[in-house]
Amino acid sequence: MISGDLVATLKSFLPPAAIVEGADLKGRSSNWRLDQPIASPLLLRPASTEEVSRILAECHAARQPVVVHGGLTGLVHGTDATEADIVVSMERMRSVESIDSVQRVAVAQAGVTLQQLQEAADAQGLSFPLDLGARGSATLGGNASTNAGGNRVLRFGMTRDMVLGVEAVLADGTVISSMNRLIKNNAGYDLKQLFVGSEGTLGLITRMVLRLREKPARQDVAFAAVDDFESLTRLLKHMDRALGGSLSAFEVMWPAFYRLVTTEPAKGRPPVPHGHAYYVLIEAMGGDSPADAQRFDAALEVALEQGLIVDAAIAQSQTEAAAIWALRDDVLQTRQFGEVFGFDVSMPIAEIPAYVDRVDAGFHRRWPDGRFWVFGHMGDGNLHLVFSRGGLPDDAHETVERIVYEPLQAIGGSISAEHGIGIEKRRWLPMSRNAQEIALMRTLKNALDPRGILNPGRIF
Repeated sequence: MISGDLVATLKSFLPPAAIVEGADLKGRSSNWRLDQPIASPLLLRPASTEEVSRILAECHAARQPVVVHGGLTGLVHGTDATEADIVVSMERMRSVESIDSVQRVAVAQAGVTLQQLQEAADAQGLSFPLDLGARGSATLGGNASTNAGGNRVLRFGMTRDMVLGVEAVLADGTVISSMNRLIKNNAGYDLKQLFVGSEGTLGLITRMVLRLREKPARQDVAFAAVDDFESLTRLLKHMDRALGGSLSAFEVMWPAFYRLVTTEPAKGRPPVPHGHAYYVLIEAMGGDSPADAQRFDAALEVALEQGLIVDAAIAQSQTEAAAIWALRDDVLQTRQFGEVFGFDVSMPIAEIPAYVDRVDAGFHRRWPDGRFWVFGHMGDGNLHLVFSRGGLPDDAHETVERIVYEPLQAIGGSISAEHGIGIEKRRWLPMSRNAQEIALMRTLKNALDPRGILNPGRIF
């Protein structure tokens, strides 16, 4: 249980707005499942790095476990808290402190939402290219701590490729301020990388310097049907080469998912007819509107002539482009049949069809009437698999996990492409990391958090 003396000490220096307890916790959750009440009896809402530092110093001295909350959009139970945990939420640290349009960097607190930064950059004629469906809720600190990927990794990379500097607080309250604004800085260890992707287990990120890009002058979007996987891979290479580096997304849907998001009660309608092996959303972002449009149309025309695609629809307006993207983002349609199991994996692109076939065979051999859907960021080898729990026994989760994860080891795949490990995937970590790697991870954890108070039980 949480020490009463510790609670009294925390209350002595935190303002009332920073403390949530008792009846005020009603309606709060520890994860995206808002129907699961938070178990922790105390939630703290610091407004500055200094307040985070004082909180962690006191918790470290008392050996008090701390769980950090961002936007609660994670899918691996990394933010789950128990009655023995104090929750530190970044919800009051929501300031975009500055945007430098010449250096093209933003300085922002960890609680800023992804959409908030996107809009602030847009107002300056710039863009922050990280993008994912939970943009309105997901926070920058959470994006960094899980090294979020999203829709445009193919062109712009993962979150770590957009983080130039961080300010983070270690378990004992020490503030590491490494707010680098330079793209090139090889002066010693790149300390920010200790915190990016470490899921809050090595320190709590409080502020960041983020790399911005010039705002694209044009967005071209098409939706195409493809009849075999070889054509799909050739199409990816063809579009990337023909568009001269402006290809920003290559999102693939398997037939079951495409039918799900284009059939009532879903609001989406099929841009191209059903009945094909694969469907792909193709996006390019450029700076010269007339030339970019011509290049995009010509590349698709060549793809059609070469038989790489069998049908395509090109968005003629931003409204049509948004409608096509809405199909890809309409993942909640998988809940039509009840609760689901969701998975986020990656592998070499060439291994994808055999892997999906193996998962399909293993799942339907066990449950012939079971439902599952496949879609993902195929341009970077990341697939999402969603299984309906409807008709499956209560203890089916571990079996489904084995069906999904076990084939990955032999093909050099990863059990987590972009969601992290959290609590849910920690038992499967040895399938993607060898014993020496895990031992080094533990060494880092023990060095920076020797009492194990930060997000305990995550990853390990």
